[in-house]
Amino acid sequence: MFDVLQERLSGVFDRLTGRGALTEADVDAALREVRVALLDADVALPVVKDFIAKVRTEAIGEAVIRSVTPGQMIIKIVHDALVDTLGGNDLPGLLRIDGEPPNVIMMAGLQGSGKTTTSGKIANRLKTLEKKRVLMASLDVRRPAAMEQLAILGKSIGVDVLPIVAGQQPADIARRAIQAAKLGGHDVLILDTAGRTTLDEQMMSEAAEIAKIATPGEVLLVADSLTGQDAVETAKRFHERLPLTGLVLTRADGDGRGGAALSMRAVTGLPIKFLGAGEKLDALEAFDARRVAGRILGAGDIVSLVEKAAANVDRDDAEKMAKKFAKGQFDLDDLEKQLGQMLQMGGLKGLMGMLPGVAKMKKQMEGANLDDRQVRRQIAVIRSMTKAEKKKPDLLNASRRKRIAKGAGVDVAEVNRLLKMHRNMADMVKSMGKGKMPAALAGMGGQQGGGGMRMPSPEQMKAMQAQMQKTGGGLPGLPGLPGLPGAKKDN
Repeated sequence: MFDVLQERLSGVFDRLTGRGALTEADVDAALREVRVALLDADVALPVVKDFIAKVRTEAIGEAVIRSVTPGQMIIKIVHDALVDTLGGNDLPGLLRIDGEPPNVIMMAGLQGSGKTTTSGKIANRLKTLEKKRVLMASLDVRRPAAMEQLAILGKSIGVDVLPIVAGQQPADIARRAIQAAKLGGHDVLILDTAGRTTLDEQMMSEAAEIAKIATPGEVLLVADSLTGQDAVETAKRFHERLPLTGLVLTRADGDGRGGAALSMRAVTGLPIKFLGAGEKLDALEAFDARRVAGRILGAGDIVSLVEKAAANVDRDDAEKMAKKFAKGQFDLDDLEKQLGQMLQMGGLKGLMGMLPGVAKMKKQMEGANLDDRQVRRQIAVIRSMTKAEKKKPDLLNASRRKRIAKGAGVDVAEVNRLLKMHRNMADMVKSMGKGKMPAALAGMGGQQGGGGMRMPSPEQMKAMQAQMQKTGGGLPGLPGLPGLPGAKKDN
């Protein structure tokens, strides 16, 4: 998400920071480019006007013009304006579910926006992270198999779902669900309401009636971020009829512009609670305005990277791997685990987007293959090997490589590339096991200002350390970067 905006703004700020002094004309020229970048990202025109006016007032002040580093000052001003526009004071992922149970969460939105899947994601999050007993109920009596879909989702995550009673109307289902949640001792009840392909009075009246019956603490509007300005109009119309408390944007992983997020928060005043970034039921990200602003401006999001590590990497496995790395050992089994961890944490592009400075390396990275399908093929190649071959890659002569390629459904050249990658990584691990810092890593710290990989700022490091202490987590080993112990331990 926000790829278009990130790329455009990165170019604007590179030109600003490359100059020693800035005039008011320089600032105005840069803000014109920022304006175009926001419009290209499908941000609503009134929101763009307010944003530029706010930034310009700050950017032409004496503190910026006379600053030793005026370009950096303007980046900070834009960052603060982005945080404010996205909802800087909103607490990420906070749901009002601490009242007398059952606390009701009502899901609203158009058909196809992802309400049912999002209901399952929120239920899964509440169950796993907050240890809540959740009951889900489908009130969609019109869409074929809507109720069955929710039942299947509930079974897959181990969450209770209200049994289906044929012929019952949404209002009656809501009353029955509330009673069932009370009798069942559930902490949270999630009501998945019906949607339409377009806004209509019947749908709005039905949703308003359910809201009166259930008196939900949270009424979340689920909107497809790919619909852009249509999503903003949908939010305004729903907000006129329902007591909305927050927004959930789905398909955020497919939206390269991000205009809906910037516009909806500014137009409705409602907090964006979550971003849906995939079909899996754990692909739900608490929306944090500061982290998102950091990603847009190329500062990365180290804290989210640590959180993903803590959630997806087993502590025992990480500690075992760290001990092997300390001895300079790295076999093909280890490589397979590293590749699998990457996919669990959102794939190559998802991880790269969280690393500071990677946005500035985009042109250098265009030739690199960041396709997750390539990673899956590499895993298939490793799984086509015997245990002995994984432990001792030197055994892999020409005939064995041909056999492995056939088993994995790839060319022999692909097997050779994988083995070369492993060799390079094994050499790096061996060097680190002897206490030496590989040249590729040693050079990272010195590339702070030249458009290459930047090391995390002190603030990012502090936030990362706090998160690691909080979750007992740590960064897993990315390919080329050996893993650190301390990931999540299964109970």
